[in-house]
Amino acid sequence: MDTTTTDSSRKIYLFVFLASLFIANALIAEVIGVKLISVEKVFHLRPLHLPFIGGSKLDLNLSVGVLIWPVVFILSDVINEYYGKQGVKRISFIGTGIIAYAFIIIYTATEAPPADLWLNNNALDAAGNPFDMNFAYAKLFRQGLNIIIGSLTAFLVGQLVDAYIFYYLRKLTHHRLLWLRATGSTIVSQLFDSFLILFIAFYLLGNWSMIDVLAVFVVQYVYKIILAIALTPAVYWAHNIIDRYLGKDKAIQMIDQAEDL
Repeated sequence: MDTTTTDSSRKIYLFVFLASLFIANALIAEVIGVKLISVEKVFHLRPLHLPFIGGSKLDLNLSVGVLIWPVVFILSDVINEYYGKQGVKRISFIGTGIIAYAFIIIYTATEAPPADLWLNNNALDAAGNPFDMNFAYAKLFRQGLNIIIGSLTAFLVGQLVDAYIFYYLRKLTHHRLLWLRATGSTIVSQLFDSFLILFIAFYLLGNWSMIDVLAVFVVQYVYKIILAIALTPAVYWAHNIIDRYLGKDKAIQMIDQAEDL
């Protein structure tokens, strides 16, 4: 196998690996994201009840899905670095399609009539109380059409904004300041992503007040920004691994080409 063929294969294998990891994490985050967790309870603290808009209180509540969302940030930036904004746009549209497909399958599964054997074997909870397993299954997995629409819209808009901001910053910095384009694109894109999913799913199509939306939005957005900054070394770590895998000259060539894609 000649060098050209080897370089081409490595480029393809790398994209398939990064895209697969990106889509897997995005899909998992969307599926588990229906649950809100309390950061205070994680650390066995009392609720903060910080003063917020209109006399309301702000607690550290966020979607469990955002715990792995930083992995998506890193992968999106790495793909943009080597494959350009077209590469990110491609995986964003594919990812949106796969997430939509997954939700269709999940909805179909929750609508399927349950077997009596399954219901009877799960008729009681751990404390011996009556338990409707089919209701719990549907409630957990279906999440509601409002969350599906909100999450898909937020995911696609956030990824496209990230792709273009990263592209713009790379045009300004070229091979310098990787931290700036990685963190800068995340700060802007997650402003859209974090707000849109809550606004569409729980305000436009749900029963939350705008204060509720803003309270959760602030906590989730701050969390994502802190994680994006804290994980900046991981972007450099991934960059170095890929450079060694591709070879320094090939990696630089791909990055240069990615500026025009």
